[in-house]
Amino acid sequence: MRVGLGSYCNLCHLPIDFRHSSIIDIPNTLWCHSCLSLFSPSPRCQRCGLPTLTMTKQCGQCLTHPPLWSKLTCVGGYQPPLSHYIQRFKYQQQFWLAKPLSSLLYQRIDEAPELITSVPLHWQRHLSRGFNQSHLLAKQLGNMLNIPISSQLFSRITNTPQQKGLDKHQRQQNLRHAFRLNKAPKQKHIAIVDDVVTTGSTTHHLCKLLLDAGVETIDIYCICLTPESHNSI
Repeated sequence: MRVGLGSYCNLCHLPIDFRHSSIIDIPNTLWCHSCLSLFSPSPRCQRCGLPTLTMTKQCGQCLTHPPLWSKLTCVGGYQPPLSHYIQRFKYQQQFWLAKPLSSLLYQRIDEAPELITSVPLHWQRHLSRGFNQSHLLAKQLGNMLNIPISSQLFSRITNTPQQKGLDKHQRQQNLRHAFRLNKAPKQKHIAIVDDVVTTGSTTHHLCKLLLDAGVETIDIYCICLTPESHNSI
C-alpha cells in the first residue's frame, strides 16, 4: 500500500491523519500516528543495541567484552510487526518498503558517518535473488543523510551457506575468510548497513577488515536486532 494523501494505514487500515505528521514524514509514512507508536524507540545499549532498563552508552557485557564497532543503531527487535515488513521486503521483493523502513532508522541516527556501505552478497546469490536488500537500505539512508554510499567497499568471495538457522559457532565458522576489503577507504568514520543483525558474526568480520585498514569509528545500522546478538560479543 503506497502512501499519498487520502491513503490508509498499512497496519490498522484506517485513514492516515496527516495532521499528526511533519512535512518530512509524509512521503515516508505507511502508518497512522497510533500504529507508528509501535516503532517508538525503547531503552537500549548504544554499543551493542540490546535492550536495557535505561538508555546507556555501554552495558555491563560491552564493558567487559566490547564489540569491534562503536555504536549499533536499530529500529527494534525481530518481532511483529517489524519482522513482517522485513520478510515482505526481503522475500516478497516489496522494494518500496526500503524507504519507510530506512526512514524509521534515519530518525534514530544522531551522528552521521562520512561513508555508508552495506553487507555484501556473493555474486551468485545476488544473481539468484536479483538484489541486495542491505544495499537498498544503505542507498536510502545515504540519500537521507546526504553522505556518500559505497556498494563496492567489500566483496563476499565465498558463497557460504545461508546464516539462517545456524548457531553462533556455526556462523563464525561459516564466515571465515568469506569477505574481502576491495580498497582501503579514506574515511575514518564508516557505517555498515544490514537488514537484520543476529549474532553479529557478519558485522564482526567486516569491522575487523575496516579496523585493520585504519578506520577509526564504525557504526552498525540495522532494521532488526535479534536477542542472539550478544552471544558473539
